[in-house]
Amino acid sequence: MDILYLLIPVTLGLLTVAVGLFYWTVKSGQYDDLDSQAHRILFDNEEDEKMMPPEVRIKKDKPTKTEQTDAQ
Repeated sequence: MDILYLLIPVTLGLLTVAVGLFYWTVKSGQYDDLDSQAHRILFDNEEDEKMMPPEVRIKKDKPTKTEQTDAQ
């Protein structure tokens, strides 16, 4: 019975941490775009990406200057 005096506060502490982490992920936008990664696997090349709706397309990063000089 004495172990309950330890387990209940530990459980409430872990629950508080879990809820706090979940709130942080929602607030930082982790769950905003759930569809683009699922659609990206279906399209292999750029021609197929042009057929995708604009809100689903993933923008590609421009090559850096070092990548451009390495390519030359």
